Amino acid sequence: MPDMVSLLLEGLAHQRAGRLVAAEAAYTRVLDADPDQPHALHCLGLLALGAKRIAAALDLLSRASAARPDDTKVRAAYGRALLAAGRATDAVALFEAQTQERPLCPVSQAHLALARLRAGDPSGALAASDAALRLDRSNPEAWFARGTALARLGRAADAVTALEQAAVRAPLHAEAHLNLGNALFDLDRRNESEAALRRAVALDPTLAEAHASLGCLLTGDGRLAEAVDACERAIALRPDFAQAHWNQSFAHMRAGDYAAGWEKYEWRKRHDAFARDLMVLPGPEWQGEPIVGRTILVRAEQGLGDTIQFARYLPMLVGLGAHVVLACPEPLLRLMGQIPGVKVVPRGPDAPPYDVWIDQMSLPRLFGTRPETIPDAAGYLFAEADAVARWHRCLPQGMRVGIVWAGNPAHSNDRRRSMGIADVEPLLAVPGCRFVSLQVGPRAKEGEESLGLEDRSARLADLADTAALIAALDLVISVDSCVAHLAGALGVPVWILLPFAPDWRWLVGRADSPWYESARLFRQTRPGDWTGPIAAVAGVLAAMAAQAASFATSAGAMRTSLA
Repeated sequence: MPDMVSLLLEGLAHQRAGRLVAAEAAYTRVLDADPDQPHALHCLGLLALGAKRIAAALDLLSRASAARPDDTKVRAAYGRALLAAGRATDAVALFEAQTQERPLCPVSQAHLALARLRAGDPSGALAASDAALRLDRSNPEAWFARGTALARLGRAADAVTALEQAAVRAPLHAEAHLNLGNALFDLDRRNESEAALRRAVALDPTLAEAHASLGCLLTGDGRLAEAVDACERAIALRPDFAQAHWNQSFAHMRAGDYAAGWEKYEWRKRHDAFARDLMVLPGPEWQGEPIVGRTILVRAEQGLGDTIQFARYLPMLVGLGAHVVLACPEPLLRLMGQIPGVKVVPRGPDAPPYDVWIDQMSLPRLFGTRPETIPDAAGYLFAEADAVARWHRCLPQGMRVGIVWAGNPAHSNDRRRSMGIADVEPLLAVPGCRFVSLQVGPRAKEGEESLGLEDRSARLADLADTAALIAALDLVISVDSCVAHLAGALGVPVWILLPFAPDWRWLVGRADSPWYESARLFRQTRPGDWTGPIAAVAGVLAAMAAQAASFATSAGAMRTSLA
């Protein structure tokens, strides 16, 4: 039998030449003779890690680290195996100890940054990556960790700068190109984003996240068949990849393929962003079986606008003979309580007794909804008549137009869907209109301070109050917000200003919506540019106001002649 040194050298030669099976065989022969030989354990562990045999890699590298506790390369490899095994906390502890032992080692600081990222600590990762870069500006992993941390902290422009450095210094680093593509996407630099994502796919066709991100970008661009295919490639690589299924649902839905879209939409329940709020409840989930005489708990989900949009399914459950209980956020209690046959309770842990339960946005799947069969598009909610009458008495006379320029700032896409107050200003130049601010929340004061619109938000304690004000108006002009949904659900004319890559529910290329007969859609043609849709709205509004003024003049003249 050859001596161990010769076998190790043979294994290294095979490994460097890419003959990994032969390398593994050589290292295995060493370990057959000496199970604790640290070099063979290290090299064989790296091979297992590269082949994504995580359990084997963890075993081999932990043994190698125990045998050579002072070897930083061995401990770093063991830390990477811990990360691959999902043991981020253990990896952080290992690399923190290593940086304390060798505070001037940039590689250890970079590894600590990567571990903190995996542990969900972007601020800690940023600190560690900066420490690494102070020691060595050329370290690509430190640049990668810094850029990724900055992206998670919402600093997309800074993230792009760091990730570009990582990609330049490690041009074959597929994840650097992936994260660069995502950061560019956050800045709406869509062409550059697509190029970076395609580069990531080319470098590592097995990188499921790159395919999924590409699918998301293509969906926003309206290239829906390509988007479905990109997501399908991600799913083929990782069948349980919730983000890829979720992205694919958007592509299907924007294309109007609700049959496939609703099925894929169920993956939201396994998505990190929603899993905590959509945990499985006690008792059976309703699957569409007969429900006469049984109590069904409907759990509202996601935003206030989603609850409003899908409230149209509650009367359908009542029509099936069910006792319906809706658990929803406080601002909706009074509004939803007006739906006949529906009991409304605050969403929380203390739900009343029920026989079955369902998440609200799963109802269209169970009812087999298609774009041409959406129920109650003409309106299904109602404002309190007395409150509407009070608004009629106190609002200025003339053509009353409600304005909303910003949605919920906590929404993940709010930067794109909300406008700056200056974007709204051209609308107020349209003559013949009496503009009414419907804005609530932190930006409500902007209309009064910048545009002279009275801030009525103090009188809009909940969405029942807002519904009454909307019902007293002739028209609502809104960004994609819960107010837009509320106006449509009330059947009040609503013009909705949509970003370049709007939500799935607004489909592609349409100026109308099958969800709301009273809605008219005005779309951005360039990311972030509201001048086009605002100009279009102002033009149509001016024509409408002129027609209303002409009608009023004619009616006045007729009354004078009759007198």
